[in-house]
Amino acid sequence: MNRLAFACLASISLAPLYSQALPLNDEFAVLIDLAATSDYRNRGISQTLGDPALQAGATLAHASGPYLGVWTSNVDYGFDFKTRQELDYYAGYYWQATDAISLDLGYIKYSYPQEGQFNQGELYALLDAHGVLLGLYYSNDAPNFFGKDQDTLYSYLGYRTRLPAEVDLELRYGRNDIKDPAFWSHSGASREAYREWQIKLSRELAGVTWGLSYVDTDLSRSECTSWYGYDDLCGATLVASVSKSF
Repeated sequence: MNRLAFACLASISLAPLYSQALPLNDEFAVLIDLAATSDYRNRGISQTLGDPALQAGATLAHASGPYLGVWTSNVDYGFDFKTRQELDYYAGYYWQATDAISLDLGYIKYSYPQEGQFNQGELYALLDAHGVLLGLYYSNDAPNFFGKDQDTLYSYLGYRTRLPAEVDLELRYGRNDIKDPAFWSHSGASREAYREWQIKLSRELAGVTWGLSYVDTDLSRSECTSWYGYDDLCGATLVASVSKSF
């Protein structure tokens, strides 16, 4: 079996208390996210064989910090895999220490209709301090080559800031650790982790947010093929997106 299974991972960066959230009453608010993107890239890897994706999410948040929600996107893993949808359920606690410092702790359950072997759960911790972002995602039941549970750890360092002309800049550098040799090169060498990075520019215009991202990993074509079954899902690309939160 090809290692496409591990492509099924989180794509969302949760911040449920955005100012755009719609208040239901003095205690509860709901945040709706809609997006269209030219390629669904998750931790540097395409989840749609390089094709576009439509995505939607809804988060219900309490003023004291707890929240829960659901998020979905179309996916395509090729071969004989039947699933065409990723459906994520999440719950957590968002703590706003100051206007510039926040901590987000939670759990995500990923599910894939018609391909239940891809389902898995993940704990996460996200720290935002003056625009510097630190993230950790840990799973102990990720699908592995033999179909058994496996520990995985994804960590990243990021930064976001506002540029002139109301353009937002987001930077991310991450490391995905599979904990076992997984990515094999033509020489026969293997490694258990890879690195990925993204540079994103975005701007709100006409009521929606337009984005353009440069996404890449340090996986070679042979390493990409050995894990995901295709050699063109892990390389550098530009991803265009349009999104709306309310």
